Amino acid sequence: MKNIVKSRHAFEKAKAVIAGGVNSPVRAFKSVGGTPVFIQSGKGAKILDIDGNTYIDYVASWGPLILGNANPDVICAVSKTMEKGLSFGAATEQETELAEMIISFMPSIELVRLVSSGTEATMSAIRLARAYTKRDMIVKFDGAYHGHSDSFLIAAGSGAATCGVPDSPGVTVSTASNTLLANFNDIDSVNNLFASHKDRIAAVIMEPVMGNMGVILPQKGFLESVRQITETNGALLIFDEVMSGFRVASGGVQKIYGIKPDLTTLGKIIGGGLAVGAFGGRKDIMQMIAPDGPVYQAGTLSGNPLAVAAGLATLKIIKEDCDFYDRLEEKTSRLAKGLCDLCKEKNVPAVVNRIGSMLTLFFTSKVTVNNAHDARSVDKKFYAGYFHQMLKRGIYLPPSPFEAFFVSSVHTEDHINQTINAASEAISAIKS
Repeated sequence: MKNIVKSRHAFEKAKAVIAGGVNSPVRAFKSVGGTPVFIQSGKGAKILDIDGNTYIDYVASWGPLILGNANPDVICAVSKTMEKGLSFGAATEQETELAEMIISFMPSIELVRLVSSGTEATMSAIRLARAYTKRDMIVKFDGAYHGHSDSFLIAAGSGAATCGVPDSPGVTVSTASNTLLANFNDIDSVNNLFASHKDRIAAVIMEPVMGNMGVILPQKGFLESVRQITETNGALLIFDEVMSGFRVASGGVQKIYGIKPDLTTLGKIIGGGLAVGAFGGRKDIMQMIAPDGPVYQAGTLSGNPLAVAAGLATLKIIKEDCDFYDRLEEKTSRLAKGLCDLCKEKNVPAVVNRIGSMLTLFFTSKVTVNNAHDARSVDKKFYAGYFHQMLKRGIYLPPSPFEAFFVSSVHTEDHINQTINAASEAISAIKS
């Protein structure tokens, strides 16, 4: 067992002044048990905790660090920007440059608005959709997490599922009544909602590839059918690509599947590791946002210079490297195959779902994992044991069975091999 004396002390100290001892629930290790490790620094594919333990990092700050920790070009860009000032509450040319970069990658986005978080992006997108359609209701999918805005904490995934409170107290009945639940990969459930609430649904919001209840891919024709239903019924389609945008491909999931949503929400990678969010889409919809239109949205630190600098540096590196995603695909595929083969070899029921550089190892007897019901079948106890055995061997995985692993451009073949070897030892230790 690794020495985590300093982390234990740090956690007790934090609990005295921070609610729950953490500033985001999943960090508390509630789902896997034990004491959360406190991170001191990161470089490349590795992170270092305050006790001096080094780990190969597959959390990547929950997705943004596609170039790894402390990429020199990103750090340099932020440092140079910092010397000029941290924030002005006024427009800068770099905001326009980042917006142009986003639009060049994602043809469905004609106008974009920068905000400070993914939650702000999704919250603003549904407000805009309601204003545009003059309707109140939205459809989301069971287990999907779109941030902690009240409208989304209805059968939510990710941290909410991890903590066992998928429906949060404090969300009013009237708010909840305007959020309808469909089942991912079940087009009949979507059709039935539109039939039952004719001309009342403003939008369908969805992760086109689920990431916040583990990675779950759309079955053939599902996204196309959702697109058709929204168009037929005069509702908007919102793709939440906060996690998948620039992570699975330069143009996100919508590029891979060739689906054009009306609005898209982004975050994570477009800030290069700093707090950021964005929403964008069709010009006629986005022009309803203030100051051009009546839909109010504002933020003092929206498009702040540091996040914009980090995001621009990250996207420029991606844009200039024509083989960037091919290499990520290859190494992540090798990791997924290695874990899948290992589980079969050791007779451990498991499903590995992957797209691009995102994957989830579900410890389940299900043959496939296609929706929230399938995901909830995971053996949480086994994952908790696996997590700690991997941590002991220097592999930092998400401290929840309902999350994605993220591979970065700086993970090497040796890192992948070390991870698979560690997984073999971890499973053997659990089964012994």
